[in-house]
Amino acid sequence: MPGADRKRWNVDRCVVLVDAGYLLGAAASLLAGEPARSRISVNHSALVRGLRDRAEAETGQPLLRIYWFDGAPDRVPQPEHRRLRVMPRVTVRLGALTRTDGRWAQKGVDAAMHAELSELARNRACSDVVLVTGDGDLLPGMMAAKEHGVAVHLWAVQAADGDYNQSEDLVAEADERRVLDRGWITQAVEAREAPSPCPPPTPQPEIAAILSAPLPESVPAKQGRERAPAASRNGQGGAGAAVSPAARVPTPKDLAALGRPAAAGTAGGPPAPAGAPHAAVLRWSSDKGWVERATPGTDGAHDNLPTLAQLTTAEQRWADREEDITTVGGDPFEVGQVFARRWISRLPETFHLEVLSSEYPRIPHRVDGELLRYAARFGLLAHKDDQIDEHDRYAIRAGFWREVEARTVPERAPAAES
Repeated sequence: MPGADRKRWNVDRCVVLVDAGYLLGAAASLLAGEPARSRISVNHSALVRGLRDRAEAETGQPLLRIYWFDGAPDRVPQPEHRRLRVMPRVTVRLGALTRTDGRWAQKGVDAAMHAELSELARNRACSDVVLVTGDGDLLPGMMAAKEHGVAVHLWAVQAADGDYNQSEDLVAEADERRVLDRGWITQAVEAREAPSPCPPPTPQPEIAAILSAPLPESVPAKQGRERAPAASRNGQGGAGAAVSPAARVPTPKDLAALGRPAAAGTAGGPPAPAGAPHAAVLRWSSDKGWVERATPGTDGAHDNLPTLAQLTTAEQRWADREEDITTVGGDPFEVGQVFARRWISRLPETFHLEVLSSEYPRIPHRVDGELLRYAARFGLLAHKDDQIDEHDRYAIRAGFWREVEARTVPERAPAAES
C-alpha cells in the first residue's frame, strides 16, 4: 500500500539527541581531569561527522537529524552554537545558563530534550533514537519513546575513573548501550594546557600600549600619540609598558579625585586647576581621557571617519554575516582584526587610514563604538550589566591596531628604503 510504504519510509531514520553539557563536560574530565569545558578545544565539524557516522553504522539507518542541546547565558547563541546550527542536519536547541554561587548551571535543557524525544516518537519520525546524555530526568521520555516502538540507543562518554557517569535507571532502560571511548573522543576533542600556577604573563605589547597611554596632564597629547606607536611597533612595551596606576587611562573616579570635572573652566563652572586643558570633555569609548573640544560648529578629522556600516553594501553585509557565523571564532583579538580588515579594505580614500593612525592608540569615538557593538554579537558581553569585560575590550582594540599595522607598514617600507 502506498500509504503504508510512505509511513515506513518516514520511520526508517535515526535521530541523535546530544546533551552538550554532558558530552563535553565528561570529555573534559576524561582528557583534562576536570569537567570545565574551558579545558578542552573542540573541532565541532569533526565531532558532528563522527556522531553521524557512528549513529548510522550502529542503527543501520540513515540520519534524519542531530539535535544539539546546550545552555547559553540569556539563551543567546555563542560562537560555537552559530557554527553548529549552519551545519547540515544539525539543529541547535538552547536552554538558559545561569550562575549560582560561582558555578554555571543549565536550566531547561533536560525539559527540551524530553519534549523533543516524546514528539519524535509520537509522530513516528524515526525508528531509532541515539541519546548522548547521563541525566536520569530523561527516563520518562525514554520509556514513552519505547512504548511508541522506537529503539533507544544510549551512548556514554568513557568515565575518567572507570565507573558509570550516567544514571543507572537510564542505563537499565536503554535498548542498546555503547561507550564513546578515549580514542573516539580524541578524534574531535583535545585537552588544552593547564593554566600556569604562576602570576599571569605580561599583556601583549599592543594591549600594554593601550593600557599605558600617557595621560594628557603628564605628556602633551600629540607627543603621547607619537611615542606610543613607536614603543609597540618596535616590539617594546611588554615588561617596559607594564601598567601602573599612574600610567593607566583615568576612570571617572580618578578624575573626580583630581577635582577636574568636565565642566571645569567653562562658563558657570568651577575654575580649572593650573595646567588643565581648556574646555575639556570626557569621551566614553577608547577616547577616555581629557581631550580638546573642537571649535564650535566644526569636527576634527577623526570625527569624520566613515563607519563600517557606511562603507558596506547589502551584498557585503550578507557575506559578512555568513563569515561571522561560519568562520570567526569569537576570540576578542580576532574580532578586532576582522573588523579592521573589513573597514580598511572598503575605505575609498587612503587618507582616512592616515587620520586613524595619527590617533594611535585611541580609536576615534564613532569607529570604536561600532567596533564594540560588532564584538557584542559574539557573546563577549558580561551579562550582569551588558558590558564587555575590560580585558576583552583592550584585546579587541589591540587586534584592531594589529590589523591596521599589518596593512600599513608594508606600504611604508619602499619609501623608507628610498
